[in-house]
Amino acid sequence: MERPEFAQYPYLVAWEVTNACLLACRHCRASAMPHPLPGELSTEEGLRLIEEVATYRPKPLLLLTGGDPLARSDLPLLIQAARELGLKVGLTPAATPLLTRERVFLLKEAGVTRLALSLDGASRQSHDAFRGEEGTFARTLAALDWAKEAGLPTQVNTTVTRENWPEIKALPDLLAEKGVVLWSLFFLVPVGRGALLRQLTARQFEEVLHWLYDVSRTYPFHVKTTEAHHFRRVVLQRRKEEGQGDRALAAGESLHQEYFQDGMEHSRLGVTDGNGFVFVSATGDVAPSGFLPIYAGNIREKPLLAIYRESPLFQELRNKDLLKGKCGVCEYRYVCGGSRARAYAETGDHLASEPRCAYVPPAWLGRVGKAPAVG
Repeated sequence: MERPEFAQYPYLVAWEVTNACLLACRHCRASAMPHPLPGELSTEEGLRLIEEVATYRPKPLLLLTGGDPLARSDLPLLIQAARELGLKVGLTPAATPLLTRERVFLLKEAGVTRLALSLDGASRQSHDAFRGEEGTFARTLAALDWAKEAGLPTQVNTTVTRENWPEIKALPDLLAEKGVVLWSLFFLVPVGRGALLRQLTARQFEEVLHWLYDVSRTYPFHVKTTEAHHFRRVVLQRRKEEGQGDRALAAGESLHQEYFQDGMEHSRLGVTDGNGFVFVSATGDVAPSGFLPIYAGNIREKPLLAIYRESPLFQELRNKDLLKGKCGVCEYRYVCGGSRARAYAETGDHLASEPRCAYVPPAWLGRVGKAPAVG
């Protein structure tokens, strides 16, 4: 398998524009609160960050996240600046009263390329309970309709836990009805408030990932996973069984530059925490992802690209041969590599083997003399 390289430039830059959010979601990585953190990046600092990112080649995707980005008053200015510099901008607003039909149209006008909204259940009761606020389910569905009306493509983000997994099975029909471009499923990493929730077992992971492959073959939207990189292994295995020769590892993932209808690039094959992906916190701290809270520097002290290229942490994460345990000998490590965030959360070692993968590589089987797990 070809090894994608992201040593020079990231493929996706995620900036947590604020920690502020009116919701108290059960899984929140940031443990967001109603008010901004002291010392969040100013408008001027944010514009400098955007200007730097726009110089990268090829230009990465810019994801503005939070907290709730809508809680930041200068958000339209930041979006407009990014678009004028040729960046494609994704936005992940929270379903609070700040998210209105008028605001959706203004976001489209400012230059948002795609709006990403969250659905963690297929019913009002389950989703609202997960998000900690009544009315979020209805507002999210309304926002999907408003975006469609405005001509703003949408994706839906879903957090997968042991509690909500059974109900998630009912979501694909709803997403198809709403016309979303991409379904992105985040498999819980126990950080922030999410530390109180239960993850799927390794065997449950395998079950869900095989089901997602079937969904990707059946429904009109693309499917991708976050912090479940072994979906790529599952797709490769399934396509091999079916006699398919293409190398794209999941709907929406590619070795090369391919684009959705909205102009957003397909998810690039091999992108993982610190390898093609970089996260900037609300106060400028730089980490491999928001779910891997090991900071390698601060953009107030050093350019983002220098941190990304030169930090020993990022360099380690880009070297898949440093992975430990069965991940270190897995034939899929260059396209998967396991969740470094989950490994760190569960073991304290960001290079440890993915704790929630049932697959046993042949090379590891020879070492430990165990029969391979059945997916």
